[in-house]
Amino acid sequence: MNLPEYFARIGYQGQDDKADVETLRRIHEQHTLAIPYENLSIHCGEDIGLDLQMIYDKIVKKKRGGWCTENNGLFYWVLKEMGYDVVMLGSQVYNCEDNMYSAKVDHLVLLTTIDNKPYLSDVGFGVLKQMRQPLELTSGKDQPQLPGVYRLTEENGVWELERYGRKLQAADESYANSSLFSRSPHQKMYKFTLATCTLQDFQDVNLELQTSPKSLFVNKSICAVQTVEGFKALIGSTYSEWIFGYREGEDLVTLTTVGKGDHEKILKEKFNILLEKEFQPVNNPPDVKGAP
Repeated sequence: MNLPEYFARIGYQGQDDKADVETLRRIHEQHTLAIPYENLSIHCGEDIGLDLQMIYDKIVKKKRGGWCTENNGLFYWVLKEMGYDVVMLGSQVYNCEDNMYSAKVDHLVLLTTIDNKPYLSDVGFGVLKQMRQPLELTSGKDQPQLPGVYRLTEENGVWELERYGRKLQAADESYANSSLFSRSPHQKMYKFTLATCTLQDFQDVNLELQTSPKSLFVNKSICAVQTVEGFKALIGSTYSEWIFGYREGEDLVTLTTVGKGDHEKILKEKFNILLEKEFQPVNNPPDVKGAP
């Protein structure tokens, strides 16, 4: 791990010699603004592994992004190197199509303890519900951030995370009938316990999510990164830009269909990503399983 190289990758220029809350908040947010949440490897013939050095080389040196085990795995390594008391936790993502949580642990999150106070970190959820800063591990407390209000609740040792967002408004009325705009602003995200885990505990689900015909990640090519105002995403052949809080209680969404052969151009111009292999965009119907 080369911390100066990582800090340069995320554009962080603040202090790095104190493992305090403010530094954690700043590097957490900078990570989400600089490093995309993406599964492009699946759609250009690459394997997604769990080796931290390989993840570091992919995200920092090759300037790619990654999904939860990659982004949060790298962030865990960074926090450890900075002297934070941090552990890995496994969570179960809520599937909006089935209205239920995953039956197995399928999402990596981090718990950092500072001055005996725990904070939940997650730089690898991506897209609309991505938190910008760590959350206090406090049950029932509303924690407002730019993407919406986050709330953690605990019952019998099980924690649940929910996000309360805003109504979505289409910039182009021709897209107004999309199912995207009928979603509830209130969305469950995932549940977890405080039982610690390791990256290797994700070995089976890591393989399943990049190979199973039922996996959301096999059926959708995703690349998204947070911006100062919202986020931008390329999902299949649809490019979108989101502005959070465009008006009181509303987010503005601009959707564009990407022409055949223009995907690599969008990845370069909007996400600063250059792929080494041929990319095949995919966006199949939402009757599949997996983390968002």
